[in-house]
Amino acid sequence: MSIAPEQVEAPARDAVLFKSSPVRTFLALFLLLMVSFAVVSPVVAFLGEGGAGNRWWQTAAQASVVAALASGAYAYSTRGSLRTWVRVSSAGLELAAQESDPVMLAWADIKHVTVRRDGFKNLLEVTPVDMDRVHPVQGEEVGPPPLAETPDGQSFTADLSEVWPSPRRLRRELAKHLPADDEPAAGAS
Repeated sequence: MSIAPEQVEAPARDAVLFKSSPVRTFLALFLLLMVSFAVVSPVVAFLGEGGAGNRWWQTAAQASVVAALASGAYAYSTRGSLRTWVRVSSAGLELAAQESDPVMLAWADIKHVTVRRDGFKNLLEVTPVDMDRVHPVQGEEVGPPPLAETPDGQSFTADLSEVWPSPRRLRRELAKHLPADDEPAAGAS
């Protein structure tokens, strides 16, 4: 069981929390699928010379069921249900990714931060200056966030696909605290 951000005292008053939310992801995906249906349905009816003969509300009800099932399957899938949170403050960056124990890095302990897209996923990569300067925030039951080998060295990684507010907002928040030459890489949405 991972530690929720509410269980950890924020290191500074200006802390901004970004955390995964399956409910928000479900709602966003459901709305996207319903808008897609509303745009495509008239085209299909026109090309199909009247369609299947269903009334518009029957077709809308079918689309709602399909959108709800697809959104629910994605939002509550194994990958989707793993909790991730990032807290940015003047004290540094806290990260708990995919059910890991949270770690804290002061800004001076961070070599490089990247927020980038990889296919359909938004990824956060945080490269510490030295792994000995990474501080566990609370508990050491599960272990630190996943590590990946990057050109800058070993980096903590986090999938930001379900993190709210958006990865774009996280990039802006990181830019407030990072030196100008080490702002998060462009390409996140």
